[in-house]
Amino acid sequence: MMANLKRILLAEDNPKDVELTLMALEEHNLANEVVVVNDGAEALDYLYRRGKFAMSADNRPAVVLLDLKMPKLDGLEVLRTIKKDDNLKTIPVVILTSSREEKDLVESYKLGVNAYVVKPVDFQQFVDAVKELGAFWAIINEPPPGSVR
Repeated sequence: MMANLKRILLAEDNPKDVELTLMALEEHNLANEVVVVNDGAEALDYLYRRGKFAMSADNRPAVVLLDLKMPKLDGLEVLRTIKKDDNLKTIPVVILTSSREEKDLVESYKLGVNAYVVKPVDFQQFVDAVKELGAFWAIINEPPPGSVR
């Protein structure tokens, strides 16, 4: 299972949620392949290899776990940019948010999100949800050909 480990991009501005997400992924031995960015602009910098990520190798993630409410650029703007770009639109994007607002849900699916997960308030449920997400997207799911090395 370890040989085929795929990178996860986590865009989340809440340090506590980052910590919980990494802990949950660690239980599946996925945490060593998680890149954490703290706002939407940084998420796009990573995907486009700009700014502090300019020198990085092809670092295309298997999945983007994206919070909606982030500084600089919110998750919907990041999602819109990814899904409009022919080079990025095949990357699966999972919204991982505390927003239960119907308009966010509807807009996310209109923009082409692959899944929308509302963060459970309960700690153990949150950990379980992230573990399942990580296992699915980083281990089980087959990415489109040529999208992940």
